[in-house]
Amino acid sequence: MTAARPDIAPKQAPEATDFPTGFVWGAATAAYQVEGAAAEDGRTPSIWDTFSRTPGKVRNGDTGDIAADHYHRYRDDVQLMKQLGLKAYRFSISWSRVQPTGRGPAVERGLDFYRRLVDELLEAGITPVATLYHWDLPQELEDAGGWPQRVTTDRFADYTAIMAGALGDRVGMWTTFNEPWCSAFLGYGSGVHAPGRTEAASALRAAHHLNLAHGRAIEVLRGQLPAGAQTSATLNLHQVRPLTDSAADADAARRIDAVGNRVFTGPMLRGEYPEDLIADTSHIVDWSQLVHDGDLAAISRPVDVLGINYYTPTLVSTPAEGAGDSRNDGHGNSDHSPWPGSEHVAFHLAEGKERTAMNWAIDPNGLYSLLMDVTRDHPGLPLMVTENGAAFDDYVSPEGRVEDPERIEYLHGHLDAVQRAIADGADVRGYFLWSLMDNFEWGYGYSKRFGAVYVDYASQRRIPKASAHWYADVIRRHALPPVTDLA
Repeated sequence: MTAARPDIAPKQAPEATDFPTGFVWGAATAAYQVEGAAAEDGRTPSIWDTFSRTPGKVRNGDTGDIAADHYHRYRDDVQLMKQLGLKAYRFSISWSRVQPTGRGPAVERGLDFYRRLVDELLEAGITPVATLYHWDLPQELEDAGGWPQRVTTDRFADYTAIMAGALGDRVGMWTTFNEPWCSAFLGYGSGVHAPGRTEAASALRAAHHLNLAHGRAIEVLRGQLPAGAQTSATLNLHQVRPLTDSAADADAARRIDAVGNRVFTGPMLRGEYPEDLIADTSHIVDWSQLVHDGDLAAISRPVDVLGINYYTPTLVSTPAEGAGDSRNDGHGNSDHSPWPGSEHVAFHLAEGKERTAMNWAIDPNGLYSLLMDVTRDHPGLPLMVTENGAAFDDYVSPEGRVEDPERIEYLHGHLDAVQRAIADGADVRGYFLWSLMDNFEWGYGYSKRFGAVYVDYASQRRIPKASAHWYADVIRRHALPPVTDLA
């Protein structure tokens, strides 16, 4: 969203620290990041299997072949969730595990894994929250053109019907896509994510088809799920700020807001693509040919909740003529821009902020501003923070503990921001920590640790970090502990 404004400046946290009744406490993972078992029970390669095997694409040549071995250890992992007091677990489904070619009948052995996982969660009193797509397109569909091809939306609708039929009687919370911005613009624009293509037009086409697939999936879910089931999409909305108050920097922020946020919120929540986005990118793609009659009505089918992922704000400017530009989008380096129509925008690291191991500025007020921006632009829309967390250089002490006070401080600050937003009128209904456990961190391989639970990849031993115990205490209290309890 665009720059924070004085009229939505954060207020002081209320004296009462309780969260609203019914507020959902959870943690999240993604299939390729934790499951492993990459070639078991009929699963075939996804674009991330292929990408991670491409030399130079993933740090240290790491792959998700084993990851955190959640496929074999899910029962123990669910018991760990129960011990931590989690009320919900947000997981994603590996499309190529249940429908290996991306078309045709499902593989029952693949479906059975998710049936068992859901049953285990329900037995433990944990609400399952299923995400249909977290970046792992079956490779056969990419070979046929991938998300830039409209036919992929047909395949996704079929896959959605399979999953709704298999789990709809036990899963009451469904998310269509996680961070479609990354799928479109990092996968097809900058190429730092799978499938690694660097084609600006394909990135915009992918964005539209991801939007359309979302709308078609909502229609399928509505038609198959029982009354009371909830549907959503999860967006990594960018909390965009101009570097200065100049008109040029304000325009840079507008451009990034258009291609980073409103390319999804426009059609999903308003039934239209923003005019400025179309103007900025009309030299790249012909929107009149890309968007067919009926598409926007399909995309804008109502959702029950909007998921918001937030880690750090985005600080931008328009470089002086002849100065070039410097990109630091938080997703790795590339000679290609993931921002079609905004090629001459410069990205900056915020000064005076502490940083995570990803070199991302720690700024809880960015989350507050983002929640308030969405509330202002889409009043009455229920929200959930579906990812929030930080990577730090965690290690096991000689005593066998993992102390991570920086993560505790990060989480406390961001949960305080959520609480302030609720007090100021945002309808935020839950918070999912990213991530339950250390895992395969996409292009960074196993070099970055976001988990509340430490994973020793050699032995697959799980060690809850100090932050996991702190989060368990927050859940037990249903409130933030006093700041004096951070140590």
